[in-house]
Amino acid sequence: MSNQFKALILNQKDEEFTREVKSVDKSFLKHGDVSIKVAYSGLNYKDALILKNGARLVKEFPHIPGIDFSGTVEESNHKNFNSGDEVILTGWRVGEIYYGGYSQYAKVNGDFLVKKPKNLDLRQSMILGTAGLTALMCSFTTKATREELLLGEKVENVIVSGASGGVGSMAVMMLSKLGCNVTAVTGKKSNEDYLKSLGAKSVVNTSEMTKDARPLDKGLWDGAVDTVGGKVLENILAQTKDGGIVSACGNAADIKLNTTVMPFIIRGVKLWGINSVTASIKRRQFLWNEAGKLIDFNLIEKSIKEINLDEVINIFPKMLKGETSGRYLINLNK
Repeated sequence: MSNQFKALILNQKDEEFTREVKSVDKSFLKHGDVSIKVAYSGLNYKDALILKNGARLVKEFPHIPGIDFSGTVEESNHKNFNSGDEVILTGWRVGEIYYGGYSQYAKVNGDFLVKKPKNLDLRQSMILGTAGLTALMCSFTTKATREELLLGEKVENVIVSGASGGVGSMAVMMLSKLGCNVTAVTGKKSNEDYLKSLGAKSVVNTSEMTKDARPLDKGLWDGAVDTVGGKVLENILAQTKDGGIVSACGNAADIKLNTTVMPFIIRGVKLWGINSVTASIKRRQFLWNEAGKLIDFNLIEKSIKEINLDEVINIFPKMLKGETSGRYLINLNK
């Protein structure tokens, strides 16, 4: 491992919160038993919250944020990993209570790592990143859990909210590849053609899903992926057919949910919370192995913006204002 490397450092002294890209020494890294040369990281909504003010998630300063990354093992004291292994890390509160991926080198607990599948490269792994893993969990829950685990009817018509975002856009593509007719919900009309290129059969404006929801509405969806919460989720629940699974993974619109028991006890709708942070390694490895079959990287590349560490500081406020779309990929060697 090189002695000096570049990292984005957060610090807080009294009321002053600072963000700075600077050179640090390898002795700065204090967690874990596997040292990794980081290739790529991502800018996720949670990252943006942490970059703003720590989001009450960061407990100690100085701190290196970045909740996901891909890279190559340089040194390992963990039985499952050796020098040269290519790995992926998402979740486990890395970037929150442990130093994260906004750094040219990282040192983490080997129990948090997944070996990169052979059908993905390090860049593709982080084009997916936390958003991709979350989308995989949502898509398989909405479709495969109903059809295979619960032995339910075939899932055909599904709706995906927040479809212009990282999780939503990938869920549109994955569910389409899994054979579903996908309706994409977005507040950005300019993204309609792009969402249809990902596989969406139809696109509706978010405004159509923000009315006050009825206890039960006309059943339209065999399943759903919701990334925004609030009134959109309320309407999706009311419009989901008998036995449908609604995978919920976000709260970009609202953390509150004003609904009734009617969808659950009359139609047997299931609201399935998705938390990719603590998903088991066994589940992660399965999903990462499936990812390459469900993503057309040539298509999704159109929504990827590759940036460097310095650019992160200017872009994250726009993400918090809802002014960004697609996936921001951070090249640690750029």
